[in-house]
Amino acid sequence: MILVLKKGITEEEKDKLKQVLRAENCIIKEIEGVEETIFGVVGKVKKDLRHFETLPGVAKVIPISKSYKLVSRELHPEPSVINVGDVEIGGDRLVVIAGPCAVEERERTLEIARQVRKYGAVLFRGGAFKPRTSPYSFQGLGEEGLKILAEVREETGLGIVTEMTSPSQADLMIKYVDVIQIGARNMQNFELLKCVGRIGKPVLLKRGLSATIEEWLMSAEYILSEGNENVILCERGIRTFERYTRNTLDLTAVPVIKKLTHLPIIIDPSHATGLREKVSPMARAAIAAGADGIIVEVHTNPEEALSDGPQSLYPEQFKQLMRDLYVIAPVVGKQLDYAYLEKASILRKPRTDRATSRVVYHGVPGSFSHRACIQFFGENTPSQHCSSFREVFEHVDMGSASFGIVPVENSLTGSIHENYDLLLEHDLKIVGEITLRIKHNLIGKEGTSIENIRAVYSHPQVFQQCREYLEKHPEWDLVACQDTASSVQRVKEADNLHEAAIASKEAAKLYKMKVLDEGIETNPRNYTRFVVISRDDFLNGSKNKSSIIYSVSNKPGALYETLKIFADNQINLVKLESRPIHSQPWEYLFYVDLEIDIMDDEYKEILEKLKEKTEFFKILGSYRKGIEG
Repeated sequence: MILVLKKGITEEEKDKLKQVLRAENCIIKEIEGVEETIFGVVGKVKKDLRHFETLPGVAKVIPISKSYKLVSRELHPEPSVINVGDVEIGGDRLVVIAGPCAVEERERTLEIARQVRKYGAVLFRGGAFKPRTSPYSFQGLGEEGLKILAEVREETGLGIVTEMTSPSQADLMIKYVDVIQIGARNMQNFELLKCVGRIGKPVLLKRGLSATIEEWLMSAEYILSEGNENVILCERGIRTFERYTRNTLDLTAVPVIKKLTHLPIIIDPSHATGLREKVSPMARAAIAAGADGIIVEVHTNPEEALSDGPQSLYPEQFKQLMRDLYVIAPVVGKQLDYAYLEKASILRKPRTDRATSRVVYHGVPGSFSHRACIQFFGENTPSQHCSSFREVFEHVDMGSASFGIVPVENSLTGSIHENYDLLLEHDLKIVGEITLRIKHNLIGKEGTSIENIRAVYSHPQVFQQCREYLEKHPEWDLVACQDTASSVQRVKEADNLHEAAIASKEAAKLYKMKVLDEGIETNPRNYTRFVVISRDDFLNGSKNKSSIIYSVSNKPGALYETLKIFADNQINLVKLESRPIHSQPWEYLFYVDLEIDIMDDEYKEILEKLKEKTEFFKILGSYRKGIEG
């Protein structure tokens, strides 16, 4: 049951209430929301539920209808994010787990790990204990395999995912492993589930070969009931009459699970299909369906693999799959981050040269800038919102923040010129970029009808991006706000059924408002590019993009001469835009984005030629555009 507590309940009343519930041998989970606090209560309650409504501090009692209580969204409405070291499973960044089916020998395992790490995997899979259909098949290397996996973690920084097949292996799992996998055959091995629940390490729970979704969730309930909330569900295909593939991948499980439970879900397309050529298509489909990540088998020589070679991808195939997922992810509101582990490592290190490693962004929590901040840096990085773009630049310039994140262009409405001017004004570097799909929604209070709206609030650029939709309602007054999320806050505080805002679903959820109409932007290919600014370099290693600003003399062919340098050296320009020089009417600066690292020694001569042909020249930064080459 769920106990909704009265507003203003004291800590003393809470403690007394917990004592009463513990006397009933109940598990209590306290959840503090924005407007109310609840107790989630699980156990065999003997008293009538109406008895609990009479207790001091209780506003009302809501029974939980599901047989799985701790797993249910009724008890835990917000999605859970499971932390495995620096990796967050269930957040806005896709998690890719990759490696061989089984650990076979040291050098090969390390080589596979290096390859999958290079192409964007953040966790490494490999079996040391292998339950096999035939007793004569390779059963794994046991503890020797775990030692090899520990060496993989030490060299690459990849967390280790491996299968536990017996409670007798508990001590080994505690010693060597980051995520304990419970295989499909053991999904209903309840003593094993209780054991991993008591160990407390994150658990990857695979769906049984013929298990219903409810049976799967009840198995998760066993783990949570032992006090371990760090459970990741894994759909790996179920056994059906169809034999063309190894199993039948149930992708409908993804939206079903997302609705029923707060636990994250990943997909195993390798075991689901059993065929190498089917793995990538189903992995792409899984992410499109809304999965939080994938676990996939990769091997440098699948023909010699001791286990599941036919379904293992070659490293080059894995590389291409990751490129595909990089493109798909923003469409479903996520990111595939090639620098995931490197960013986390840098942000985790203590700073000696400045006071804080926080990130600043324009807007309030729930804005698109806030989401870009989370998707680039992760949810655990300290952040602060600012009232203007200029304030973002000033915080970074003064050293009171290590990084700032600002939008610079939108695919429908073009550049955000204020930020380009600020890049020129401040001596800061662009050290990264991220592209966010922007989906706009009409948002109002419960009871608001579109027919009765008289005023709509949002950022001016949003009105441009939703122009066709707004033209259908000429009677609406369009009121400009600093950002989208604050427009929702303003409508909520006004408490007027004739007002609405245009913003993200996250903002509607944050302020407990209703989405009246979804996806109202003129073109669904509505993306905004954000850049990360800093006083210092951020990511080590090779860069593949540069941004520069320059001006040329006012004579025929001056701009052409600079562009010819790029053309002659096969340098691709992905952006070229002119901006007026504020103090010099009818004279212009040119903003250019190049697909090279202009700071690399390879381009030193080209850089000198550019400086000779320009009157003013500034490098805004060299950085990674995100995707591996």
